[in-house]
Amino acid sequence: MKKLCLALAALLPLTAAAYPIEIEKQLNGAELSATGQQVDRNIGAVLLYNYGTTLAQCSAVFRNGPEAPRTRKVEVKAGETTNLTVKFARDIIKLRIDLTCGLK
Repeated sequence: MKKLCLALAALLPLTAAAYPIEIEKQLNGAELSATGQQVDRNIGAVLLYNYGTTLAQCSAVFRNGPEAPRTRKVEVKAGETTNLTVKFARDIIKLRIDLTCGLK
């Protein structure tokens, strides 16, 4: 019984604690799906999928507490998927993403 308890206690630090991700979307006519993802304790990402029939141009501003906002830009072709990632110097507690897209 002691061995079982020790084995369970040893596994506790291996559990991942996910941080909340908030995405504020302004799609401006683009037909996109945006999903926030946790890559690591200090790396966040947003997965974009273009459902439309035209090219979409997107800009994402990533915010993590007191750190300076990081901006990533991408063009997503019709029917394609792309990732925008960012690495912060500190652990992410709550990731806020302002996504602005439009048709090109």
